[in-house]
Amino acid sequence: MVTAPIDVSHLIGTAQAAGVGALSVFLGTVRDLNDGRPVQGMDYEAYEAMAASELAAVAREVCDRTPGLRVAIEHRIGTLGIGEVSVAIVAAHAHRGPAMDGAREIIESLKQRVPIWKREHYVDGERAWVDPTRAGQVPLEVPR
Repeated sequence: MVTAPIDVSHLIGTAQAAGVGALSVFLGTVRDLNDGRPVQGMDYEAYEAMAASELAAVAREVCDRTPGLRVAIEHRIGTLGIGEVSVAIVAAHAHRGPAMDGAREIIESLKQRVPIWKREHYVDGERAWVDPTRAGQVPLEVPR
């Protein structure tokens, strides 16, 4: 977990190695609209020790299933504005298929398993926690 902007170039350098012919980079960013509601920002909170451990476990499991796969991942916590990168995944492999599949598998597992929560800041002033496991990112009903 990091609180500063994610350095994607650093993550690429970490994943790059001899024999790597493909790098798949996934960047999750804060969008300005969710379920038809204008959004102006987002808070990300995490149970940091558990999130770091679970994120490492996800990466290890995906790499174990894909020999030769190398990954570098960072997730940002704190308050982010529209367009800022909240998560970056770099998956590197000798071939593009495993690199692309690895990045997708990691983000899908991260959303399901890693204890990171987000609260959207809507343009109308309301804020709501979002369930990351539900399609469409449906806000949770939690009093302000």
